[in-house]
Amino acid sequence: MTGDLETLIELAQNGNADAQEQLVVENSGLIWSIARRYFGRGVEPDDLYQLGCVGFLKAIQGFDLSYGTQFSTYAVPKIAGEIRRFLRDDGTVKVSRSLKERAAAIKMTRQRLTGILGREPGISELAEELMLTPEEIAAAETATSAAESIQRESGDEGFTLEDVLCTAGIEDSIVESLSLQTALQILSERERLVLSLRYFHTLTQQRVASVIGVSQVQVSRIEKKALEKLRDYFLS
Repeated sequence: MTGDLETLIELAQNGNADAQEQLVVENSGLIWSIARRYFGRGVEPDDLYQLGCVGFLKAIQGFDLSYGTQFSTYAVPKIAGEIRRFLRDDGTVKVSRSLKERAAAIKMTRQRLTGILGREPGISELAEELMLTPEEIAAAETATSAAESIQRESGDEGFTLEDVLCTAGIEDSIVESLSLQTALQILSERERLVLSLRYFHTLTQQRVASVIGVSQVQVSRIEKKALEKLRDYFLS
């Protein structure tokens, strides 16, 4: 999906999940740069990033295109505010009872359909069975599942996304000049999609495989290749 910033924001405000995802991916460098300000305060970096994403999504919904203000100017305090609120309250992100119940229903339906179909059902099949949208299913499962960590090892070499993003001597250059948004452009569309689903939407490799219609082995290979490309890019 492509489009200028204002168009993407307008689409995202109207519930377009693809536009929301693209905005997050394209602004992940900005979110990380703010999350890094709060490193060392007892919260894992990937949790700080996820909180920043929550603030960023709130900024999308609250931004008024008619004001003429730059979106990044509006988004920065929203991202920082979400992180500070969490640190101030010193609590965990709470999941509503209704969301937990929805996630439980999805899990039961997934197990039942797996028995009937002889394979794990796709999100569209779950959506039809439960009379929910794919976005509602993804939101419920993401909110109630443990986030995939950027510290999780990937590939035979055992390097992580954190290694790619935070290699000694390049962190400042990533934030200041080699933003993740720019780096992601060296990846293929499928590679960007896999990294987005794995690290920004916290899906397992098996779940990613069912979403994009390939095997888990293929997802693992795509993820490994994408991380290798990013590592080489930042070290070159």
